[in-house]
Amino acid sequence: MTSGQARFPIAPTKYKFGAAGECGLMMNTELLPNLAKKADDICWMRSLHTEAINHEPAITAMQTGNQVTGRPCLGSWASYGLGSMNENLPAFVVLVAIPGNREQEQAISSRLWSAGYLPGRHSGVSFRSSSDPILFINNPPGIPKAIRGQSIEGINALNRINYETIGDPETQTRMQQYEMAFRMQASVPKLTDLSSESKQTFDLYGEDAKKPGSFANTALMARRLAERGVRFAQVYHNNWDHHANVSGRMPDQCKDVDRPCYALLEDLKQRGMLDDTLVIWGGEFGRTIYSQGGLTKDNYGRDHHPRCFSMWMAGGGAKGGTIYGETDDFS
Repeated sequence: MTSGQARFPIAPTKYKFGAAGECGLMMNTELLPNLAKKADDICWMRSLHTEAINHEPAITAMQTGNQVTGRPCLGSWASYGLGSMNENLPAFVVLVAIPGNREQEQAISSRLWSAGYLPGRHSGVSFRSSSDPILFINNPPGIPKAIRGQSIEGINALNRINYETIGDPETQTRMQQYEMAFRMQASVPKLTDLSSESKQTFDLYGEDAKKPGSFANTALMARRLAERGVRFAQVYHNNWDHHANVSGRMPDQCKDVDRPCYALLEDLKQRGMLDDTLVIWGGEFGRTIYSQGGLTKDNYGRDHHPRCFSMWMAGGGAKGGTIYGETDDFS
């Protein structure tokens, strides 16, 4: 994107960095003060790279291991390989958070949580941020549960005949999805009802956790999903593509994720769940150290940078306080 620029001036960050935790990780302590408190619980990986230079192939590679679409994503493999721990909820759930700053949101396609060539039942189930969490899961007005159950039994009887005739495994997937949807009528309302959460929980995650669709809300929902045996919960958070106006957008982005990420790790730890719950955080590539577009004392932009970037993980056997890899001074 910066190929047409005559100059590539290095733009130092305008935000304060400092050593966090006993591990001494240099991180943005100004915009991520809460996450910095968890530095010694996190394994920091600074050695990542990708061959992709744009979002679609890069995020596809991150999800599936290949830039070409059509392969199963990581959550689908987890569902396929490990199975479900709760027959009333999907093994793989996707939550799409609404960023506080919506200056440059980009499309997030459902193909990113596709099962590819695996049976369709291993695809991610996307929960909506408003109204009904899952479309069409509730009974239509005037249709009692008993009649809905009879309808599903009748539909599945027809599907079984179709499967015996044609042998398409996706027919079995449809039958399983009907049955799962019927069971989810009872499990999903309990899952999404936060009234049972304590004041201490909301003090930890912040008031935004009560706001459907906020990153804080999805972080709390991720804990509730893990608590109920959902194998893989994935949260997407948009608006990180800062080709310009880093100063106008980065504080909002960091505010969205800083406290909720700290809260999720602390919440899991307090409940004794962090040892067997792996939390992974990151994106599809990094950003350049040189400026894209106009450069002023107070603002600048940054381009895509596939050659080196960082991610972190915590819990699930990851060694906290580990800093793996580094770049040279000029990335």
